[in-house]
Amino acid sequence: MLDNVAKVSDDLWLRWAAILHDIAKPKTKRFNKKVGWTFHGHEDLGARMVPGIFKKMRLPLNEHMRFVQNLVLLHLRPIALVKDHVTDSAIRRLIFEAGDDLEALMILCRADVTSKNLEKAKKFLDNFDKVEKKMEIVESKDKIKNFQPIITGEIIMETFNLKPSKLIGEIKEAIKEAILDGKIRNTYEEAFPYLLEVGNEKGLKPVARNLG
Repeated sequence: MLDNVAKVSDDLWLRWAAILHDIAKPKTKRFNKKVGWTFHGHEDLGARMVPGIFKKMRLPLNEHMRFVQNLVLLHLRPIALVKDHVTDSAIRRLIFEAGDDLEALMILCRADVTSKNLEKAKKFLDNFDKVEKKMEIVESKDKIKNFQPIITGEIIMETFNLKPSKLIGEIKEAIKEAILDGKIRNTYEEAFPYLLEVGNEKGLKPVARNLG
């Protein structure tokens, strides 16, 4: 896999992601009589292991580490989007979570196709072509990459006359989830009424000056 990455990119940190992407497989290895060996959750555990590995190897604990950690965490996600019935919501979430790392993630996923069976390898690579096409369509429509919800913490506090608190974060998260799920668009016209709904569910009432 490292060789495959090196053929198409000279990005040192992408190469580190290739080295570490399956680092947690030994720790998550389990045998299931029905399906054989499994490695459930190795991507999550692997991502949590990255900071410790970087620290031990005296690698920079900065945005480069975060980049590697994000790719380790997400490296299984694109292939799950191949199915015809995959939702736009699932695609939005991957685009949002990958952010600026999306292109590198797809390079990593393609490099992970190491089968010597040419027909099988071609099938996997064709599937990634389909995933990228789906992502292009959703991104062109929803502009979800690196988006910031139009409703800020300041708007939430002003609307309900609140002070900074955990509740503000919960409301912002609810609005972000609604946008990613496609319930509302990231526009003030749709997000503000949804903010009022969320606030009402939490027992909050908007102050009068924000009702106009």
